[in-house]
Parts: sequence; structure tokens; C-alpha cells
Amino acid sequence: MDFKLKSKFAPAGDQPQAIKKLLDGIKKGYDKQTLLGVTGSGKTFTAANVIAELKRPTLVIAHNKTLAAQLCQEYREFFPENAVHYFVSYYDYYQPEAYLPTTDTYIDKESMINDEIDRLRHAATQSLLTRRDVIIVASVSCIYGLGEPETYEQTVLHFKKGGSFNKREVLDRLIEMQFNRTTSDLTRGNFRMRGDVLEIMPANEEIIYRIELDSDKIDFIAVIDPTTRKEKSQEADAWIFPAKHFITLGPEKERAIRKIEKELAERVKFFESQGKFLEVERLARRTRYDMEMIKNVGYCHGIENYSRHLSGRAAGEPPATLLDYFPDDFLTIIDESHVTVPQISGMYEGDASRKRSLIDFGFRLPSAADNRPLKFDEFEKEIGQVIYTSATPGDFEYKNSKQIVEQIIRPTGLVDPKIIICPITETKNNASQVDDLIFRVKEKAAKNERVLVTTLTKKMAEDLTDFLNEEFKKSELRIMNDELRIKKKEAVAIYMHSDVKALDRIRILTDFRRGKYDVLVGVNLLREGLDLPEVTMVAILDADKEGFLRSETSLIQTIGRAARNVFGEVVLYADNITGSMKRAIDETERRRARQTEYNKIHNITPETIKKKIKNILPETSMEKVLSLDAAPEKGKALKKIIEEKEAEMKAAARNLEFETAAILRDEIKALKKHRK
Repeated sequence: MDFKLKSKFAPAGDQPQAIKKLLDGIKKGYDKQTLLGVTGSGKTFTAANVIAELKRPTLVIAHNKTLAAQLCQEYREFFPENAVHYFVSYYDYYQPEAYLPTTDTYIDKESMINDEIDRLRHAATQSLLTRRDVIIVASVSCIYGLGEPETYEQTVLHFKKGGSFNKREVLDRLIEMQFNRTTSDLTRGNFRMRGDVLEIMPANEEIIYRIELDSDKIDFIAVIDPTTRKEKSQEADAWIFPAKHFITLGPEKERAIRKIEKELAERVKFFESQGKFLEVERLARRTRYDMEMIKNVGYCHGIENYSRHLSGRAAGEPPATLLDYFPDDFLTIIDESHVTVPQISGMYEGDASRKRSLIDFGFRLPSAADNRPLKFDEFEKEIGQVIYTSATPGDFEYKNSKQIVEQIIRPTGLVDPKIIICPITETKNNASQVDDLIFRVKEKAAKNERVLVTTLTKKMAEDLTDFLNEEFKKSELRIMNDELRIKKKEAVAIYMHSDVKALDRIRILTDFRRGKYDVLVGVNLLREGLDLPEVTMVAILDADKEGFLRSETSLIQTIGRAARNVFGEVVLYADNITGSMKRAIDETERRRARQTEYNKIHNITPETIKKKIKNILPETSMEKVLSLDAAPEKGKALKKIIEEKEAEMKAAARNLEFETAAILRDEIKALKKHRK
């Protein structure tokens, strides 16, 4: 099936030439290309056009789950008839196994699996094995070990109407595929056998396959809604994939256990020769228990540590990952590559360091080191042709790309913001950078415009927010000509940094866009991924303090936050022009000149981006319930509201709105407490 791109817009600005150049590069066999696209230029739309024309399965890698979810939603809108999936780490909470020799502290692995993300991971791998019109949007977790695709595919069960059915063989096969048998309600990865009726809920979707038998033949196959128990459709056949990605079949399991036993004997001998008898006892007890679990159950806690033996791979050989599920000709797009590439590069060493301590002190066999992320050179060999996308490509992209394709002209005609440089110690108003900032913020607030301010530390962000709020309480806001007086506000500024919880960040950004706050103060969170068209000014305090937060890349990314509004401007507070500042200013001015000239030639009037402010936070139901007097009424209302919230939560998760789903989950917990 071909990719069918749906959009009410045609490529515009620099997009047509960027699409053509990238496709030409792919046809010429270029293994690496970079799309240098400025903020707001539509890099994702350009990539979608390349995918539609190329007709190859595609892997899109982002550097965090939130960005991956946003990209996945965009690609789903562009390709509603194709398979667009989300593949990230399925842990809501993850504490890896570790040993700290200095304090003799062993930390066991702890994790909390997000069931919906686990379902989405299975949906992704199953699509890759059954069709070609597939786009997988993944975080860097795609370079971590996953079960062998060959084994995963071999284990598939195929039920066909009119086909033969051996109860004993089918039930044994389902157990081998890591399905659990149950007599209660079905959940993903469970099955139930009652008389001549088999019901299975697969790992990749919340439906029930109902298979009815007539003697030893399959008489009827239906898809059932698990909530209403109503029949959704009748099917001619059903394909059931394994419930877990780590699957080991009978013969391979026996071979793996023999290899584990051999490695254990060798390691015990080594420790005994060193006089390390505590390590001998520790390793032997743990490994023998795990082997018993694998023999009898087919699984054990931490089974991934035996993945080399279970897969039959040689020592040091890279593990199977999501990349192995793709066909040979797939395309890779690395989003925000200036962040994502270094992140991928650093994954292996961090994991190896932790594993070395576990192996050296007898907590794991040496083969556990092969349960690891890919090394960067291994990753590069796996991905084939790749397009890096970024507004600020790094040295790696410039050195390795066969061509850099620029996408400078935005479809909206917006130009990069103008840059103003103000001294830190003394400004034209004979004031400090903070005093000057207050003066400028008052002007913007009077026009109902928003301001972003970046500081160097969290403490500075918090202190500046408190100071601004105190200052704005003292006087009314005025516009420049002093004719319009604005009512004094209780609070005009708020801060946001990495200590602020994810759900609170959503509330802050929504309230900021709506005008509850005039100023948003932050540190590094303001560099990337914020789409705030109401912002007309970005203020960078201490811009001349050379370092990571004031590097050329960081400055350009921060400047880009003001590029979605026609009145956008950036104020750099600095006593000196650093090398990073000069390069960032020069690049911004180069882009402005090209964008302005294009608009003049094509008679384009720039327009501020219009973006609807969505309230993704659900309205609370608690007050409504507690207002009811009668206990029976309250009980009925609670039951109904909980059911509604659970349906909303599942819908939000299906739409990759995990922040909304998490809020709803917490509200459901609170409502259930009142029900007791």
C-alpha cells in the first residue's frame, strides 16, 4: 500500500526545493543528508512529502517521549490511512539494577510499565512485519535490546475459519507465547477457554477474538468489544502475535540454559581462583533460580540479561533492536539531530559502566553486558539512508552529510526576530538588565503580548519571578504614550524549569498562552519544542556568559522562540559580544535578509501563526459529586463519572495525549477513594 499524504496545504516557501533536493540526494545514494530548517518552516511537512514520494517504511527518532508523541500526532494527521506508530520506553518509572561498591549498596531493578505504551510497542512491531506503509516515531529507546524478530514472527498463531483446532496444542502454544490463562475478565496478553469457546485479547489492541469450535474445527471467529461484549465484526481468520517481545521456543530454550550453565561454571571457577567466595554464592544462587524460572515458566525477572544466550548471538555481537524489525530499505529521520545524535552516542558507555560493577561483584554473568544499547557505529550500520533535521545542526551533521539542504523561507512569510543588544550593568535607561527588562515587559503586557525570559540557573529563575511579581504590584501598567491605563494584576510572572512536574508545566504553558501570566521565566526548557505564537519578546539574561546555555546552538534555538509572531524581537543582555553571540547574531541576520528579500519579491505580508489554545486538562468532577446530598445519588453519580473518566483516559492514551491520560488517571483514583 502506498503512503497517502493528506493536507489542505501544498508545499510553500522553501519546502518545494527542500523536498526536491532531499529526494535527489536519496536517489543518488547519499547515506547522510541534513535538512537545516528554521523554527516554524515546516520540517515535518517536508519530511512527510519525502516519505510519500519515496514509499519506504520510515523510522523517525526524537530525543524524548513528549516530542516523539507530538511528531507521531503530526504524521498521523498527514497519513491517516497508513500505519503510524509510537515506540518509546514503556516504563512510567524505571530504576535500573545497579551496585555501588563504595557503599556496598545493591539496588534491585524497579519498574512500572505503562500498559498503553506496551500495547503501542506491539502494534509497531506487528505492523513492521505485516506491511510496508509504516512510519514508526520512536525515542532513543529504539536502540535498546528487543526480542529477535525472527522468533517473534515464527511464533504467530493463525486461526482460520474451517481450519483444524487441537485444544492442547493451541493452549500450550499460547503459554509459550507468554499469554496468561485466566478465568476472570480478559486484559491484554490473556486468554480464556470455556468449553468450545476460546477468547483472546491480543497484545497490540484492546479487542477480544472469540473463536468457537465445532468438534476439532473452527466454526466461527468474531471480534468482540471488551467493554460492551457486543460483536464488532465477523472474521475469516485471526493472527495472534506473542504477548512479549522476548520469546524463546522449546529447543532454543534448552540450548540457552546449557550455555548459561556453562558460563556460570566458568565464572564460579574464576571467582574461586580469586578467593571471592561471596561472589560465588551470590552469582550461583541468582543464576540457578533464574534458570529454573526460564525452564518452568519461560520467563524470569531480568530475563533480558540472558538475551545473548536466548537469541544465540555471539559474545560482543550487537543485540536485536527495533531496527531489526524494519526491511533493508527503510529511511531514518533524526529529529532535532543536534540533541538526538549526541544522546544516541552516549547511551552505550553509560549502560556499560553500570553493568561492569554488577558483573565484577557477582550480581550478573559477563554475558549480561550484551544486553545493551547499540554503539553509535553499530547504529549507523543498521539505519542505512538518514536525514538529520535541525535548525542548528552540529559538527557531526556538517562533517558527515553529503549535502545540507536549507529551509529558511517559512510558508507564513514570517522572518526571524530582530535582535537588540543591551548592557548588563548599565542600559540607556541608566538601569541594570533587570530594571530594563521590567521596563520592556510593561510595554509588552500593556499590549497583551507575552515575554519569555531565560536565566542561567533555577534559583535565578525563581528569584527573578518573585522580584517581577513584587515590582508589578507596586504600579499600574502603561503603554508607551501613557494614555491607556491597565488594571494592576496580582501576578504577571511564573517560572518553569526541570523541577516543575510535567503536568504543572502543561498548566503553566496553557495559562501563559491565555494571558494569565505575561512573563514566563525559565532556564533550558525554553530552548526547544515550545510553540508559543503569542510571544513577541525573548529576553536572554547574561547572554555573554559563554557555555552550554549560551552556546551558538542554544542562542539560535532560544531566538527561534520569537519567530512565530510578526512583532517578534530578542533582547540579548551582554557587556561583551562572545564568539557564540556573534555567530548566532550573524546567522539570524543572514536568515532575516533572505526571508525579507523573498517576501519583497513575492509580495508576501507576514502573518503571525494562529494556533488554537486547547485545554488538555480535564475539568474536575469532584465538586459536582460532593455537592450531592443523598448517598444513593452520590454513589450513582460517582459510578457514572468514573466510567466516563476511564473512557476519556483510554481515548487520551490512544491519541498519545499521555499527560491528559495521567491527569485523568489521578482523578479516577481520587474519585474511587470517595466511593469507598
